Amino acid sequence: MRTLVTNGHIITAVDDYYADIRIIDGIITDIGRGLNDPEAEVIDAAGRLVLPGGVDPHTHLENPSGSTMTSDTFLTGSRAAAVGGTTTLIDFAKQNKGETLHAAYDTWQDKARHRTCIDYGFHIIVVEADEARLEEVPDLIAAGVTSVKMYMAYRGRMMVDDGTLFRTMLAFKAHGGLVALHAENGDVIDVLVRQAVAAGKISPKYHAMTRPPILEAEAVHRAICIAEVAESPVYFVHLSSRQALEELQRGRDRGLPVFAETCPHYLVLDESRYEAPGFEGAKYVLTPPLRSVEHQEALWRGVRAGDIAVISTDHCPFCFAGQKTLGQDDFSKIPNGGPGIEHRLALIYNAGVHGGRISPHQFVDLIATQPAKIFGLFPRKGTLAVGSDGDLVIFDPDRPCTISASTHVMNVDYSMYEGMDVRGSVDEVLLRGKPIVRARSYVGQPGDGQYIPRQRFRM
Repeated sequence: MRTLVTNGHIITAVDDYYADIRIIDGIITDIGRGLNDPEAEVIDAAGRLVLPGGVDPHTHLENPSGSTMTSDTFLTGSRAAAVGGTTTLIDFAKQNKGETLHAAYDTWQDKARHRTCIDYGFHIIVVEADEARLEEVPDLIAAGVTSVKMYMAYRGRMMVDDGTLFRTMLAFKAHGGLVALHAENGDVIDVLVRQAVAAGKISPKYHAMTRPPILEAEAVHRAICIAEVAESPVYFVHLSSRQALEELQRGRDRGLPVFAETCPHYLVLDESRYEAPGFEGAKYVLTPPLRSVEHQEALWRGVRAGDIAVISTDHCPFCFAGQKTLGQDDFSKIPNGGPGIEHRLALIYNAGVHGGRISPHQFVDLIATQPAKIFGLFPRKGTLAVGSDGDLVIFDPDRPCTISASTHVMNVDYSMYEGMDVRGSVDEVLLRGKPIVRARSYVGQPGDGQYIPRQRFRM
């Protein structure tokens, strides 16, 4: 298979130039002016940007949650990701209690194999880490699962204690792995939730009120201290607050290998959404919750300064009808998460680049290059270079569009960004040289995606 993308304005995390790109059998073989290949399919990118395919390191597809499951499958969710300019995702294979880590990996491979529309990898969610489980770590890392996620919240379901966290950090660090953390003080939050429900405070806004920013900051601080003793790198998922960012910055200022992501919803939405009439605020029940504008602006400063390295989606969709409404009479029973895998690039280009907060280079770094580097995919993914995979996004920086559930591809009945006007559109997407999105419509096939084993952590 040969593809030639011509006349593109190429933007990477460090480059800005005009050139043609030739892709042969999935790999970029040439970048230069005036390339010609009579055997290749030619795609003219004139007047548009050519970017590396997006890397989303935080998605939850076909993820069980209580009595229900996220509404996007590996097929529907990866298709939506493709339309939005993401060509690689990393999902979470969740260990059940009493289960081996390899069993979790096998279960998620069975879900994803032959159906995923873009390339994919896995983190393992660890809920139990006794000696036998930690003995599995070398084999997992050899299989390309080089990161683990642990929760400091949700006691009785996924939360681990500090000792388990410490032991797991030691085990993964010893073999070149990375620990990612959901950082909140779960025990205190559980008390606040019980108190609120007992007092009849059951509407969606109390989800946010029972998860104050200081409890995120405390967990970030505690985790950094534990990681420092373990001499382990640590990555914080979905950072949402000014206080948590400040704890991250203190660790980084001391030279510690601590990294973080945030998500579009924390950068463009705020806690006023919980005041929507009726039960509409349930659409924004996700964890951590949306914060006030003060936190939003602090996160943008952290993004601009490089303390926040990645913008992921934490795509965890539940339909409003029949899923979110499970918590109609008790906010603590609302399935926790929100949809967003399709709109990451458009939202961040609009609010970040057009908003004057970040440069186009920073945009590419946040949505492709840094997640590829941190999670062992670079330079195969995350950049445009000879030898890299031919994952390209042809992006019109000025095309306006309005986000709506009536037009999105995600398998969910609402959009958190309903009616939002953005400037910047993913027009075409190539996965290893194969066009999978043309004129903003998906044209690929289920199973186009490949499992990508990841390298050991090296930053």
